[in-house]
Amino acid sequence: MSLTIYGMPASRAFRCLWAAHELGLAYDNLPYSFLGPETKEAAFLAINPNGTVPAIVDDGFPLFESLAINLYLARKAGKLWPDGLQAEALVLQWSFWAATELEPWLGAWFYHTTFLPPAERKAEVAADAAAKLPKRLEVLEKSLARRDFLVGDQFTIADLNVAAVAFRAPRFGLDPYPNVKAWHARCYARDGARAAIALREPKKAA
Repeated sequence: MSLTIYGMPASRAFRCLWAAHELGLAYDNLPYSFLGPETKEAAFLAINPNGTVPAIVDDGFPLFESLAINLYLARKAGKLWPDGLQAEALVLQWSFWAATELEPWLGAWFYHTTFLPPAERKAEVAADAAAKLPKRLEVLEKSLARRDFLVGDQFTIADLNVAAVAFRAPRFGLDPYPNVKAWHARCYARDGARAAIALREPKKAA
């Protein structure tokens, strides 16, 4: 399999790099920046007309959207994918939940407290996101009350997708959610996560 992952590791491409390491897939990484001109060039727009990262080309097949990429890679590799229709539905449920329920608010909170230059931050946006995040984290907390992972008894691509979206959740604060905190730590203790973090934060890994 010839797999190219487009996107710098310190972007949503991190999620796909983590998946590739978990799945044992060989890949090339073209570290395109989400701010760079390369994502607006015709060659890349033919792969992802949105002009955003990440995107992949797998044996000539282009695909964008990080969580969809991960679902595809896991399904093709036959790893981190549970058996049974209902288990597969739960993988999709949690992946969609991460994108629609968790990411918007965690992203808004991080952008307007840390990522954006101070002059561009809006305190009201950060406050609104901080008020809405607990409800989402409580959903995750209750779901993990009697289990170590989201689907079945083992780590699956559902855990990877949600944990990758929740990368910055510890910075928001997970002490009120001990089940989420323990699950998050389990996910990020994995070799695949460590390998992807080393690409994302090479200075810390050195």
